[in-house]
Amino acid sequence: MARYQVILAYDGTGFTGSQVQANSRTVQGELERALRNLGWSGRTVIMAGRTDTGVHATGQVAAFDFEWAHPEEKLLRALNADLPADLVIRDLVPAPADFHPRFDAVSRQYRYRMFCSPLRDPLREKFLWRVWPQVDGDALVQNASIFLGTHDFAAFGSRTTPKGTTVRTVTKADWKRMPDGEWQFEVTADAFLYRMVRRLVFVQVSVAQGKCPVEKVQHALTKHGALLAGLAPAHGLTLVEVTYGSHE
Repeated sequence: MARYQVILAYDGTGFTGSQVQANSRTVQGELERALRNLGWSGRTVIMAGRTDTGVHATGQVAAFDFEWAHPEEKLLRALNADLPADLVIRDLVPAPADFHPRFDAVSRQYRYRMFCSPLRDPLREKFLWRVWPQVDGDALVQNASIFLGTHDFAAFGSRTTPKGTTVRTVTKADWKRMPDGEWQFEVTADAFLYRMVRRLVFVQVSVAQGKCPVEKVQHALTKHGALLAGLAPAHGLTLVEVTYGSHE
């Protein structure tokens, strides 16, 4: 019996999140279905993390144990042939027997995409959040750095376990404007709270629209002050990469 590590990419539009749920279409459920069609008798696939309904991924990581007597390349092809069009395994490699995609991860990177326009854009809006009124781009760029470092992000997300901490360490947080007017927020941390990235984006956009002073955001990081309620839509968010230390 060997353990395999896979990197998954998916369009989250048609999934009720990544983790398996009864009577719902999920990324984990589709992967387990494809494995069972190849004779897999395992109980569950292990995922690096949970993505919500509508959230996309280019670098989700999963692992499973499987008795496979052929080259890894053949397993990759066989699984991809059975997976739906909105889900693909980008890479498949053998992993140490004790490898755990979630607990062995040292960082995770997300990207959030948006654009500003008073008019609907049906093609772009599948993967980007359309924001209006216009944002102050300088405010987006300048204020993102306040999230860098180790903070208690209780005002920006929920615990992932009942007794878990809300302290996280953010090592990258920056906005870039693309040539077509798209804005991209990239954020890397040791781990994220539930819906933390979408909350960070919503708050930053609120500041850049003049709806919330940046001082109030800074206060929320240090004193747990209250902030505007709200989340950026799920469809603008992509899990880009999960990184590992000694197991890579």
